[in-house]
Parts: sequence; C-alpha cells; structure tokens
Amino acid sequence: MTRTTIHAAALAAALLAAAPARADEAAQMARGKLLFTTATPACALCHTLKDAGAEGAIGPVLDELQPDAARVARALRDGIGAMPSFRATLSEDDIAALALYVSRASRMK
Repeated sequence: MTRTTIHAAALAAALLAAAPARADEAAQMARGKLLFTTATPACALCHTLKDAGAEGAIGPVLDELQPDAARVARALRDGIGAMPSFRATLSEDDIAALALYVSRASRMK
C-alpha cells in the first residue's frame, strides 16, 4: 500500500464515521424546532426566534440573546426569571434537542 492510499483510506474512514453524527444532529435540530413550536406550552408563545417564525413578547428575544446549549438546558430544567422549570414535562432527550436547536438557530443569519 502506498502512502497516498493509506491517507485516502484514513480520510474515507473519518468521513464515514462523521456522517452518522451529522445525521443525528440534523434529526436533533428538527426535533428541537418541532418542540419549540408545538410543545405544551410552546416556547414560541413567549420567545422570539426567527428560524421558528416565533414572535413571542414575554420572554427574551433568543436571536439577540444567543444562548449556548448549556444555558438553554439549565433554563429548561431549573427555570429562570418568570420562566418555570419544564423538568417534569420534558424528557432529557427533549431538553437536549431544544437546547441544541435554540443555541444553533439563534446564531443563524
């Protein structure tokens, strides 16, 4: 095997390994967006987030706040300010999907 062949094989293996992670992230983003707009109560009732078409007037404008995923997850679990905790109504998978979605979508231009 030549050095070029070894490098090409290593690159192909790395790309193949990364593909499921990207697909999983896309699924998480889609789930997070769905939850943002349809959960009971929907995040979109209070929060503004352009990507979700949400124009809530109570909570902060997430496009301006641009919270990271850890901050979103903490707010969902523990509540913050006037926002209550959703620990009893959202699963950890739901929280993770919402946190990923809000953190990424709020940074989209």
